Amino acid sequence: MNDRISIAPTRADCSDIEPIHYRKARRELARSRSGYALEQAFYTDADLYRLDIKAVFHNDWVFVANGCEIPQPGDYLTLTIDKAPLIVLRDQDGQLRAFHNSCRHRGSRICEHKKGHTNRLVCPYHQWTYDLNGELLATRYMAQDFDARRFPLKPVQLETLHGMIYICLAETPPDFNHFRDSISSYIAPHQPERTKVVYESTIIEEANWKLVIENNRECYHCSGNHPELLISLVEMALPDDDRNGEEFEIMQQKAQRWDQLGLPHAPVDGGREFRCIRLPFRQGIKSMTLDGELGCKKLLGELTEEDLGSVRAFRIPNNWHHFLSDHILHFRVLPLGPDRTEVRTTWLVHEDAIEGWDYDPERLSTVWRATNDQDRKLAEENHRGICSPGYEPGPYSEVAEFMAINFTDWYRAKLSEFLQRPQDQE
Repeated sequence: MNDRISIAPTRADCSDIEPIHYRKARRELARSRSGYALEQAFYTDADLYRLDIKAVFHNDWVFVANGCEIPQPGDYLTLTIDKAPLIVLRDQDGQLRAFHNSCRHRGSRICEHKKGHTNRLVCPYHQWTYDLNGELLATRYMAQDFDARRFPLKPVQLETLHGMIYICLAETPPDFNHFRDSISSYIAPHQPERTKVVYESTIIEEANWKLVIENNRECYHCSGNHPELLISLVEMALPDDDRNGEEFEIMQQKAQRWDQLGLPHAPVDGGREFRCIRLPFRQGIKSMTLDGELGCKKLLGELTEEDLGSVRAFRIPNNWHHFLSDHILHFRVLPLGPDRTEVRTTWLVHEDAIEGWDYDPERLSTVWRATNDQDRKLAEENHRGICSPGYEPGPYSEVAEFMAINFTDWYRAKLSEFLQRPQDQE
């Protein structure tokens, strides 16, 4: 696999005024090869990190959270995508909305806390006040001809998928419907919109965000690093790969049962953009717990079958999920710098499950708390090694790391497409 990503030629009339980091990105892309890890600069260079923010995180759908975290009108949560503070809330009609967390007066952040409840959005600096639709309601000491209608909060594009919230900062975002339509039937039986968060973990990894994603996109490293996870997880990523022996047989058996239950399980054709598949657990395992037994006795939605394996869903650039019979895991990745990444994990159970009776949060979260910490160490050591002057991109395993190949191919293509745009349209 020695194919190089083709890059459109730089416009001759812009060659002298094009930002230096654009030229740097073109040079590194020209050196980069499909099937190999990325060039060092893509993991370490501060200028190329800024380009990542513009080309990827300000230009694609980013997973935020499950809507069950803001269930009532007036509930809100905040997040920051690099340096862009954002508010996601539920308005008085129960509709989810997203806004830039920046007052239209002098730009101060309006909401300072990660979560909260309010009937009005009031800027703490000069008390400009907005309703939950983002309209400016009140100011002080402004001129008589001041027109409040000209200064609503700036909205952000928002879409939902069975309660899961995605936002996009671009004025014209990429299509979301194909993703939603393709995986909806896989996750609908688990009814994520009827859940509640019972455990939350946020960790900071001293590594580039792409290394965090690449680590998630392969299980080549699992047998040497994830003893807790491998109690339940079947390492194979494709259901028709008979090289996996016993795991292949488990897949064939479970596929027959899922067909009887009317549950889709074959890999979704998401190209390089997303992936969704139902895969089994190891023989006799029901959930991602240390003993393999259910983590929550009350199953999700209207499910009655305890052993359904897990629907594994992933969408570039920042999220992956596991949908089990008894609980759901959401993972959200946000870049903090060229060498720092935030990883937020939430564990969700049926909205009516009772703590102490149906589930124990510590027991439910044990496996992935350990796995996340192991992955943190792996990503950090990977980043430290890439900073070496001796680093040279090596080849991926086409068998074990094909999803990492898909991700890095997507990244190269995304960056290339962005660099082809007229700069005055960014």
